[in-house]
Amino acid sequence: MAGKNALYAQSGGVTSVINATACGLIQAARRHPDRIGKVFAGRDGIIGALTEDLIDTSLESDADIARLRYTPSGAFGSCRYKLKGIDQHKAQYERLIEVFKAHDIGYFFYNGGNDSMDTAWKVSQIAEKLGYPLVCVGIPKTVDNDLPVTDCCPGFGSVAKYVATSMREAGFDVASMARTSTKIFVLEVMGRHAGWITAACGLASEGEGQPPHILLFPEIPFDPERFIARVQECVERFGYCTVGVSEGLCDAAGNLIAEAGGKDAFGHSQLGGVGQVVAQLIKDKLGHKYHWALADYLQRAARHIASKTDVDQAHALGERALELALAGRNAVMPTIVRLADTPYRWEIGVADLKNVANVERKMPPEFITADGFHITDACRAYLCGLIEGEDPPPFRNGLPDYVRLKNAAVTKKLGEFKV
Repeated sequence: MAGKNALYAQSGGVTSVINATACGLIQAARRHPDRIGKVFAGRDGIIGALTEDLIDTSLESDADIARLRYTPSGAFGSCRYKLKGIDQHKAQYERLIEVFKAHDIGYFFYNGGNDSMDTAWKVSQIAEKLGYPLVCVGIPKTVDNDLPVTDCCPGFGSVAKYVATSMREAGFDVASMARTSTKIFVLEVMGRHAGWITAACGLASEGEGQPPHILLFPEIPFDPERFIARVQECVERFGYCTVGVSEGLCDAAGNLIAEAGGKDAFGHSQLGGVGQVVAQLIKDKLGHKYHWALADYLQRAARHIASKTDVDQAHALGERALELALAGRNAVMPTIVRLADTPYRWEIGVADLKNVANVERKMPPEFITADGFHITDACRAYLCGLIEGEDPPPFRNGLPDYVRLKNAAVTKKLGEFKV
């Protein structure tokens, strides 16, 4: 006789390796048919759980589940939807428990970042309060790399590899044309409050004068005069200047340099366009011709150039999450523990969700050079191992061959619930 069913859901911005985590978890569950029943997935994350819009992953073949390891983005759909405080919005939490009861769900896995770990923590609390036996496990995922406790976050290593590669390749392009054409190139990358992805751009530079010449971190207040002076210095010394900038760059007063307007579902300001603002500033002050690029979704969807280390870690965390749940470890999150920098070695650890939820890890001061414009050797030592190894997907007709699951719906048993 099989055990309780499980519910897995993906949350927040997706990555090139989040499906590798789903793959690891589902494969691990299928190795224990006597201890765990079906693995359901929430269609579009926690919204699917609230609306009882569940996917039956047992209808997917072993081969297609295995192909998730090579497929980017969220195979079951994700969402930006934050559950509010338990006392103020008790009805939402009670609805989740109703859905869990209706479908005999005894395990809940939430795969996401800071807000998602908070959600998993709250669900564990309400289940205990209502006396429903539920094991909640959060699984880390965020390209921003800003979760505490864990050495790194799945998704980040592959984004780091992508932006460092892009900066190196664009740098060669600009260098070849700088004498008569473009002298300035600016690459805008993700990072609302933490500059980890911006720092990864710095890996492209392995010697003096190599791109990127300047990095602009959200942890360092933007000083236009100092920046322009450094740009001109680079142009005079090297003939051109390349810049990596975080979308969350702020001035000394904490105001965003570029804010697209509006808020997302988590209450965060919508960002975008700081690369163009910075490039235009250079044009206005120095007159240099520029090009700028917005990595945007490309950086987090680029499975074709994913870091093998990142893929391996994402898959291992999914497996470990299932093991923790079967061991009865409630309100926890599997983590990456660094054992050594060179060569990079790691293992899986575990942390309590209460120590992870809503805590944001920014770049430590020792990872940023004294002038605030680049990364230190310590930062380079931290980053290098995370982009190691290649793990390309299978190709067909010259393009990546990604899987699209059936995502068959589970029959509903409850009434409608609006979110």
